[in-house]
Amino acid sequence: DIIPQPLLDQYLSMTDPARAQTVDTEIAKHCAYSLPGVALTLGRQNWHCLKDTYETLASDVQWKVRRTLAFSIHELAVILGDQLTAADLVPIFNGFLKDLDEVRIGVLKHLYDFLKLLHADKRREYLYQLQEFVVTDNSRNWRFRYELAE
Repeated sequence: DIIPQPLLDQYLSMTDPARAQTVDTEIAKHCAYSLPGVALTLGRQNWHCLKDTYETLASDVQWKVRRTLAFSIHELAVILGDQLTAADLVPIFNGFLKDLDEVRIGVLKHLYDFLKLLHADKRREYLYQLQEFVVTDNSRNWRFRYELAE
């Protein structure tokens, strides 16, 4: 009832990997960029409509799509609340932590914003993972080290 069903169906179908290969290679990136806005419009109670789409985008072969999601995962966590974040976003967040530096920097840049939304016991688990940020794909990646220092 919030948005017309055909419009939602069209958005969800645009993230189909087969369609992205045949129609537009950048379409998945655009969908990833607008996903927090769609989630905000639909609301927390309708997250089930977007969950599969988010997981599809989070495992996209293009790092630019994953990077876009990594930079906005903290915003989506605010929209979804702590229970849905713990259940649905934390596994994806953990995957982003092990991704390419281009994706990891999005998580690192908003690490505080995301972790503050988790329960204290879950937050403590990430203290041990901070040292993993020191290891990068490229030792000359000063921007990544700078962001970690910040």
